[in-house]
Amino acid sequence: MVERKQPSTRLSAEDWLEVGYTVLAHEGVRALKVERLCQQAGVTRGSFYWHFEDIERYRAALVESWNKFLERDRQTLSELNALPPRERLSALTETLVSPKYWVLERAMREWARLDPVAAENIRAADRLLLRTVIKAYCDYGLSYEDAKLRAELTFAAGIGLLHLTSSAEQARAVAQRERVLAVMLGESGTEHVESDHGDG
Repeated sequence: MVERKQPSTRLSAEDWLEVGYTVLAHEGVRALKVERLCQQAGVTRGSFYWHFEDIERYRAALVESWNKFLERDRQTLSELNALPPRERLSALTETLVSPKYWVLERAMREWARLDPVAAENIRAADRLLLRTVIKAYCDYGLSYEDAKLRAELTFAAGIGLLHLTSSAEQARAVAQRERVLAVMLGESGTEHVESDHGDG
């Protein structure tokens, strides 16, 4: 067996997964090839093969990483149930429009177009999140029908933000998350909403 030599440019396996998510999010599953990944990372193939035997092993690692993310996500949602309804809704809204996981979410939703297993994982995660948001609206005092409608609108807004290509648009959307929630809750005044204007 030929011993693999460690490449001079050292990327960790996690670095390579981040590269893959970026390529997936912006170019789709068909772009997920060794040559394209190396081009995106700015390194040679040797760096890739130091961590992964082939592209299939690499794709499997991406799925495994995604499943770990889903598990952490489920744990986070469970912990949010301890918060009062208004605080819980604020945290859930922040999760839905947070840029932290946009690349990851967008990448796996692209993958789900062609992969039935990934698609089912996405659907299961979506169902759990939607149920959690509905419950929070119900705990706030809304009827189930009103809670479901508002939860679906909040959820749809979060998914829509995944496809905004402009970072400026994304930043504006995040800045407005409390305003969006206030509208959903029918709150009047500015108690929970930051004003767009200064005091002057």
